[in-house]
Amino acid sequence: MHAWPASEVPALPGKGRDLRIHDTATDGLVTLEPGPVARIYVCGITPYDATHMGHAATYNAFDLVQRVWLDTKRQVHYVQNVTDVDDPLLERAIRDGLDWTGLAERETALFREDMTALRMLPPQHYIGAVEAIPGIVPLVERLRDMGAAYELEGDVYFSVEADPHFGQVSRLDAAAMRLLSAERGGDPDRPGKKNPLDPMLWMAAREGEPSWDGGSLGRGRPGWHIECVAIALDHLGMGFDVQGGGSDLAFPHHEMGASHAQVLTGEFPMAKAYVHAGMVALDGEKMSKSKGNLVFVSKLRRDGVDPAAIRLALLAHHYRSDWEWTDDVLSEAVARLERWRAAVSRPDGVPAEGLVEEIREALSNDLDAPAALAAVDRWVATQVADGGTDEGAPGVVSRAVDALLGVAL
Repeated sequence: MHAWPASEVPALPGKGRDLRIHDTATDGLVTLEPGPVARIYVCGITPYDATHMGHAATYNAFDLVQRVWLDTKRQVHYVQNVTDVDDPLLERAIRDGLDWTGLAERETALFREDMTALRMLPPQHYIGAVEAIPGIVPLVERLRDMGAAYELEGDVYFSVEADPHFGQVSRLDAAAMRLLSAERGGDPDRPGKKNPLDPMLWMAAREGEPSWDGGSLGRGRPGWHIECVAIALDHLGMGFDVQGGGSDLAFPHHEMGASHAQVLTGEFPMAKAYVHAGMVALDGEKMSKSKGNLVFVSKLRRDGVDPAAIRLALLAHHYRSDWEWTDDVLSEAVARLERWRAAVSRPDGVPAEGLVEEIREALSNDLDAPAALAAVDRWVATQVADGGTDEGAPGVVSRAVDALLGVAL
């Protein structure tokens, strides 16, 4: 599966700072010091609906991670999946009378268009669950042969008790885990399971649903968590720098994925930091496909909203915060974009070298994008009020905002 084209990232003078970022597993800031190549895995979409602002906010956060690393003169190895077969996708296809593969392809293509418009840097490897099945099956077989998985009526489940580190990603107690498991795709009440929290690794073929050859597992399709594990281990290996996604993925998805990988490899941890973006609400409720309270990036673009303004609306909120999308949020972003573009359109201006360092410092401090925007706002206000004689300043600001914030002025 192909990703989307990359926008050019301008090179800035000097060198950026190492990233300090919040790690869910330790509930504190950690300083990431990757080698020459920083490794990041971000969980992708289930393509049964277009990109909404919750998606955009999440991918914007991890785009900033990449930009901070690139500014430290590192390379970035970024991997993202697409869950192109799953219950929600199949249910939506049935509801709308569509072929599930066509629906997945259409929505994935629209996601690519949205990511391109928002100047999100693409992954080097963009892998669909279906194409990953040949690598998933041997992992499930290995877990079963190790005694870390068991069969129940043809389905194969992972035993969470096989991992002594289980629970260390989300830091939740068993009661909270059970509630979230029921809400987020698990089946804690299924009779016969060894532990209510045990997640499915391989679902035996159901009548009327797609299935694939699972070797000794029989025909079926993979569970949700093992999909990302197979892709991450194949392309990044263990101990990669950042496992990313929305805060609703901390449990069960990232918790279970970590346990799968740790049992398979005997190594700990799967990732050096588990980083989670906050949720975006609309009308007082979390924006989600199941609720249908969505603001789509593609709809805003069709309505003539500049993608740079959409990006500024996202950047105005700290990535870990939960916030609400409103018309005022967008209006403020449009106005900010106009001010910034007017300021850098002048032939000369206020010196900007200090501004570049302010943006770097803000982003290195747990991706504090609002502080970075405030720094640019101060430069713009001075530029408008006093002007300056530095002919290169507007260009410096334009390149810094593009390279570090992904906003084209």
